[in-house]
Amino acid sequence: MANALRALAMDAVEQAKSGHPGLPMGAADIATVLFTRFLKFDPADPAWPDRDRFVLSAGHGSMLLYALLHLLGYEKMTIEEIKRFRQLGSITPGHPENFLTPGVETTTGPLGQGLGNSVGMAIAERHLAAVFGPELVDHRTYVLASDGDLMEGVSQEAIALAGHLKLNKLIVLFDDNGISIDGPLSLADSVDQVKRFEAAGWAATRVDGQDPEAIARALTQAQSSERPSLIACRTIIGFGAPTKAGTEKTHGSPLGSEEIKGARERLGWPEPAFVIPAEVREMWRSAGAAGAAAHQAWRERLNAAPGSSRSEFERRVRGELPKGELTAAVRSVKEKLAATPKEVATRAASETALEALTEALPEMIGGSADLTGSNNTKPKGMTVLSAADYSGRFIHYGVREHGMAAAMNGMALHGGIIPYSGTFLVFSDYCRPAIRLGALAGQRVMYVMTHDSIGLGEDGPTHQPVEHLAALRAIPNVHVFRPCDAVETVECWQLALERPGSPSILALTRQNVPQLRHGFEQTNRCATGAYEIVPAEKEAEVSLFATGSEVSIAVEARKLLGERGVSARVVSVPCFELLRERPAAERLQILGRAKVKVAVEAAVRQGWDEIIGADGVFVGMTDFGASAPYKDLYRHFGITPDKVAEAALSKLGKA
Repeated sequence: MANALRALAMDAVEQAKSGHPGLPMGAADIATVLFTRFLKFDPADPAWPDRDRFVLSAGHGSMLLYALLHLLGYEKMTIEEIKRFRQLGSITPGHPENFLTPGVETTTGPLGQGLGNSVGMAIAERHLAAVFGPELVDHRTYVLASDGDLMEGVSQEAIALAGHLKLNKLIVLFDDNGISIDGPLSLADSVDQVKRFEAAGWAATRVDGQDPEAIARALTQAQSSERPSLIACRTIIGFGAPTKAGTEKTHGSPLGSEEIKGARERLGWPEPAFVIPAEVREMWRSAGAAGAAAHQAWRERLNAAPGSSRSEFERRVRGELPKGELTAAVRSVKEKLAATPKEVATRAASETALEALTEALPEMIGGSADLTGSNNTKPKGMTVLSAADYSGRFIHYGVREHGMAAAMNGMALHGGIIPYSGTFLVFSDYCRPAIRLGALAGQRVMYVMTHDSIGLGEDGPTHQPVEHLAALRAIPNVHVFRPCDAVETVECWQLALERPGSPSILALTRQNVPQLRHGFEQTNRCATGAYEIVPAEKEAEVSLFATGSEVSIAVEARKLLGERGVSARVVSVPCFELLRERPAAERLQILGRAKVKVAVEAAVRQGWDEIIGADGVFVGMTDFGASAPYKDLYRHFGITPDKVAEAALSKLGKA
């Protein structure tokens, strides 16, 4: 059975003239034992909520996973798809993509990300089991990780968090083959991974990764552990290849026809390329069918569950928001702000919004990377999720931004949870690889990123984001929201929650900002991405565009222009991406036809030209910030109402 995996992997890579045959050939015994004797799944329903999760963190070994899916009977993974490995339009891309291939749990390839995702999946399982009971939620998360996964820094953040939370249903199988792309692992690394994991609170052991019974014994022991488990499986990369096995030559290149011929002889596999003997195929299909009974038993338990619990569980798993509750929560916050306007930081406005939203949406799980009091992500009364109480809804991630972001992707991928968490906007750099993969995978993950500009003040340029808004806006399928006041903040939260297929960033201020929206409006004005927040008194000569804390600066600049006889309008632009999605005619109407367009943002210009044009005027940052009280900084860098008005007048030729 293991040789069937090896054969399909080396044949597909050879046909594609591209790929990584070494890992599938070396780890085939591990995968065979896991999928035929331990993993709970049903190929007839790849999305069965209580299935075990298998994460191929070593995504370069994707042919191992595709071969498994094919042999186990996943309908869409035909032999023709195996033959189309790495070809345009196939469901067998170079690295696994969850949105493309049924049976693939997460999008991996950048090393360490899958391991980070698995921690989030394990957290999700424990939390949902605490909420709905083990009758509905009782499964494990298994990971196949490479030495590269364990060298990446995110792995330390992930395993430390998992050990701290005692996620005992998380089991990592380490393909310990001692080889990296450059050659022997000893060129770059000498870490004892077993001791490292033990130090992080894991149970850890070593086994012969080519000995099925040794693997099975280790997995049996791991299933009864009170801690997460690492099984370091010593393997031979490219197992079976006559001259290349055990070397980097099998890592990232096809074996070549002669090497494949020799491998077939060594493995006792005489079949032609892509041919699986009937008796081997039947053994694999029988293993695939074995999970149907467990699936049916779970279905019966679900049907026997109390109606309210069953319907709530099914709603959360579908990712549907509760009907009416979100709208009512947003309306409540906006009505209170209409009655009692607030001049507060948008991070504080976010906390107010979260108090209503988390009560309405019990699937929201919050957190912070050791900045809870600064990010304002823990609403009053929200209990902490811990090893002692998995029913809690707030996670203290510690100073682990990258691990936090990867774990949130895993929670979203698991289903049943809407994760959000906080850090400073400047530290989005630490989260970026996971944000990008969350965008590619199409997951609803929300980042509360506070201290969003030089407005944070005295902490200085190391903490003042300048290029970060542009960098985040550059990632496809990420929505970056920068609200200008308390009303826009709750509206942006609503829009983020209502977008199930993309991550969202809420960039929020440390400093107080005035409430610019007065009176109650049912309509979510931020939904168009930009809107006229203050109209011109007559036909506008100048359009002032701004985001976040700079919208109030633009409003004051409009008054100064009026005193000079210049009619100006102010357009708030809380989300570039939503504006871009609007029809061209509507965008033109929002942007207007004023002779002069001025943008104001305490960040770099990049990205603004699509709104103000190449000849538009930009008032913002061109360099790093400085350490000083924030009002001094705005004056120092020329981001003030009078400087905005001067720039507009100069462009009009009226300076």
